[in-house]
Order: sequence, then C-alpha cells, then structure tokens
Amino acid sequence: MADSAPNASLTPQPGHLYVVATPIGNLADLTERARAILGAVDLVACEDTRTTGSMLTRYGLHRDLVPYHDHNEIEVAERLADQIAAGKSVAVVSDAGTPAISDPGFRIVRACRRRNLPVIPVPGACAVAAVLSASGLPTNGFLFAGFLISKTSARTAFLAKYRDFDFTLALYESCHRIDKFAEEIVATLGPDRVVCIAKEVTKLHETFYVGRAADVRDRLLKGSLKGEFVVLIAPADFVL
Repeated sequence: MADSAPNASLTPQPGHLYVVATPIGNLADLTERARAILGAVDLVACEDTRTTGSMLTRYGLHRDLVPYHDHNEIEVAERLADQIAAGKSVAVVSDAGTPAISDPGFRIVRACRRRNLPVIPVPGACAVAAVLSASGLPTNGFLFAGFLISKTSARTAFLAKYRDFDFTLALYESCHRIDKFAEEIVATLGPDRVVCIAKEVTKLHETFYVGRAADVRDRLLKGSLKGEFVVLIAPADFVL
C-alpha cells in the first residue's frame, strides 16, 4: 500500500483549514484522524461552543473554540481566513455530521479557496449518506436538497417540480414538520410512491420507515416524532 498523502496526516499543518465531520449521535463514530486533528489545531470553529465543547471534553480534548454559525458566518469566515493566512491551523465543525452539508461551513471554505489556502476534508459521519446506504432505495444518483422552506406551498411546489425526477430525492426535515411533510408527499406524489423516512440515525432510537408513502406516513404517525429526520423519495417507477 502506498504511503499516506501529506494531507492525510494526523498532525494539523500551519495555515490549513480542516473540514471535520463529527458524530451524528454515536460518539464511537468520531474517526481517529478527526480526533487527532481536533486535539491539535489552533482553533475550532463551531456552531455552538457548548455542544462542541461538551463533545471534545468527552474525548478528553480541550481547544480554543470560536462561534461560527448561520448568524455570523459571513464576517467570521473572513476573520478565520485571515488567521489561516497568518499561519494558524483551524478546524471547522458543525453540531453533528459533516460541515457545509446543510450546516455552516461553505463560506469559510470559499474564503480559503479564494485565497488559495489549503482546505483539507476529514470525512466521517453524514446523515444523508448513512440513510441512503441503508434505505434500499436507488443510489446510482440522488438530489440532496437539504431543508425545504417551511411553507406548505413551497414544499408541495418542490415535490411537483421533481415528480418525474430520474433519481432519488434526499431531504432533511425537522420534528416540527415531519408529519405535515409525510402528508404532503402522499397528496402530491401519490400513496404508492416508495419513500424512506429515517429518524435518530446512529442513536438509541434509530428507526427506518421504508415502503409505500401512505404506509410510511401511517407508521410514522403512530410513533414518536422526536428527533432529526432524513427523507428519501424514490423515482416514480421504482418498486421496492
């Protein structure tokens, strides 16, 4: 086997940004490389310093944390890029999963790319990839749309637009709207459309509902609606 590339090192390099995936529920899912990077960078940029600080403490890690979230991302991204340009090593994390995938991260990466500063991915947990891999729905291609706008009209318009899409649709949904979204899928795409709704992936109460949209809706509504949800919608001609 060939030697690891320099950017695969367990030691963070000066003047580099590391995009580090963190567990989405099961703490055992933090990779050895992610733990090493998070334990040695100069700064960790995170959505919530309490959440990330608690996670790092569980691993016995202690780093300087910088708030980096939806409300300050634009200005903080440039400040962090300045520090990276000055030789600091910085890791960006989200509260859970892979940064920049429906979470903050895109702007700091863009700021670094604009300045030709090295950006190194440290891959790991990602809810949409995990659910796709275990759903049984087609994975030869998919459209990931993240969180849809909260208005019913916007969500149904999205479903209608992609009614005949050739690949699987993948979305995130909150516990506050998952019941309505399940109903909207049935109403817009029909009761026989094959879907997968997964909640609390990698956690104690992980649950996958897979099958006809109407059946999945009914089973979903009989259980707890707490947690984070991933929704997959198969192409119209797919049969499970």
